[in-house]
Amino acid sequence: MPLGLAALDGLFAAFDDLRAALDGNDAAAIEAASTRVSTAAAAARAIGAWRSEPDVVERLNRLLPLIEAARVRTNVLADYTSQRLAILTSNGAHNAPLTYGRR
Repeated sequence: MPLGLAALDGLFAAFDDLRAALDGNDAAAIEAASTRVSTAAAAARAIGAWRSEPDVVERLNRLLPLIEAARVRTNVLADYTSQRLAILTSNGAHNAPLTYGRR
């Protein structure tokens, strides 16, 4: 197996872990999976001859939907979190007294 294919196998595994972490509620797992994706991407990028190998290019093209799915899932979760914070902020302003106020 060419070195580029082995690096892409690591990238596939890292994106599978990221997808599983994004489906959970554990921020530490998401951060660890993100770090693993970054490390695997750097390892794949470090192999300079991967562009000349047709098998590696084909496998990289199969990886693109996983990358896109992770991007979309991350954006959806960020939007959901933003909406929840806006709701909490709105409710907190009306229901809870200010801890610190101006005098």
